[in-house]
Amino acid sequence: MTDGAQDYGLNSLERRVTAVLAGVYGVRMLGLFLLLPVLALYAADLPGATPLLIGLAVGAYGITQATLQVPFGILSDRIGRKPVIIFGLLIFIAGSVIAARSDTMMVLIAGRALQGAGAISAAVTAWLADHTRVEYRTRSMAVVGVTIGGSFMLSLMLGPVLANLWGVAGLFWLAAILGVVAMLLVGFGVPAAPRQLAGTGNLADGLADRRLRLLYGGVFVLHLALTGLFVALPLMLREELGFAVDQHWKLYLTSLLLSLLGTVPMIVLAERHRRTGGAGVLTAAVLLVAGGQLVLYTGLGGLTGVGVGLILFFAGFNFLEARMPALLSILAAAENRGAALGIYATSQFLGAFAGGVLAGVVMGSGGTGMVYAVGAGLLAAWGLLGKILNIRLFEANSGVLKIG
Repeated sequence: MTDGAQDYGLNSLERRVTAVLAGVYGVRMLGLFLLLPVLALYAADLPGATPLLIGLAVGAYGITQATLQVPFGILSDRIGRKPVIIFGLLIFIAGSVIAARSDTMMVLIAGRALQGAGAISAAVTAWLADHTRVEYRTRSMAVVGVTIGGSFMLSLMLGPVLANLWGVAGLFWLAAILGVVAMLLVGFGVPAAPRQLAGTGNLADGLADRRLRLLYGGVFVLHLALTGLFVALPLMLREELGFAVDQHWKLYLTSLLLSLLGTVPMIVLAERHRRTGGAGVLTAAVLLVAGGQLVLYTGLGGLTGVGVGLILFFAGFNFLEARMPALLSILAAAENRGAALGIYATSQFLGAFAGGVLAGVVMGSGGTGMVYAVGAGLLAAWGLLGKILNIRLFEANSGVLKIG
C-alpha cells in the first residue's frame, strides 16, 4: 500500500487506522483488564469457591476466545472485518451484563465465558494489517501494543479502587459500556479496506509453517504465565503480605511505569534492526518475563521483591505483545491473514484459560510461589525449543522469519 510519497513513516491513512483500531483494542481490553487484579478475590468470597473454580472464573473467557478466534478470523476473510467485529462486541457486552448480575460461581463463570465468545482479536489485527505496509507494520502493531499496555496500566491502577467504590459487578457494567464505545469506533472510525479481500481462510498454510507454530506456542505460554500470575498474586499480596486490596494499584502502577525503561528500548532496537537481524531482542524479552517469574517465586524482599519481579515481567511481556503479532502478520499471506491470526489468537486465549486452571490446581497443592515457577519453566522451555529447532526470528535484509 503506497501513497506516492517517500516512505518516512506511517502515512495519514495508516495513522488514522492505527489510532482507531488501537482505541478499539484499548477500550475493550480495559473492560477485561479492570477485573484481573480483583476477580480472584471476588470469586474467593462466593459460595462454593475452590482454588480450581477461582482459576476457572479468571480464565473462563480464554476457552471461548480460543474456540472462536479461528472461525471469526476465517469469517472476516470471507465477509469482511467490520460485521464480524461488531457481532463479537455484541456478544462481549451480553457476557458482561450476565456476569454483572451473577451471585454464584457458575453464573460468574458463564458470564466470563460469554465475554470471551466475542472473539474479535484476529479480525481486528487482520484489519490493521490490511491497511499498513509491511515495512511499517511492526511500528503500527507497537502502537496497538502500547495502547493495550496503557489499558493494562490503567486497569491495575483503577480496578481495585473502582471495585472498592462500585463492587466487582460495577466493573462488569463498565465493561459493557466500554464494549459499546468500541462498537462506535468500529462503525464510524475505520474506512473500508484498501482493496477487496478474496480470502479463503486456509488453515493448512498457517498450521504447516514451523515459523508460525513457534509464535503460536509463544503466545500460548506468555498468556498462560500472565493469567496464572493474576490468579496467584492478588491472593499472595492480601493473604501472605497483608497488603490492602485498595493499595495494590500503587505497586502495579509503579512496576508498569518502570518496566517501560526496558520495553521502549527493545521496541526501538527491534525497529532499527529489522533488516539486519534482531533475534536477540526477542530472546532478551523472553528472559525478562521468565526472570520476573523467578524473582516472584523466590519471595525475597517482600513487596520490594514483588515490584522487581513485576518490572522484569512487564518489560518483556509488553514488548512481546507488540512484536509477535507483527511478525506473524508479515509472514501470513494477505488472503488468509485472518485465519492465521485466528490461530494465533486461539493460542493466546487457550493460554489464558490454561493459565487460570493450571494456577488453580498448582496453587491448591503447592502454594502461590509454585505458580510462578511453572510459568518461568514453560517460558524457558519455549525459548529453548526455538533454539533446538534453529528457528530464527529474522532473516537479514528481509525482515521476516526464517527456519535455519
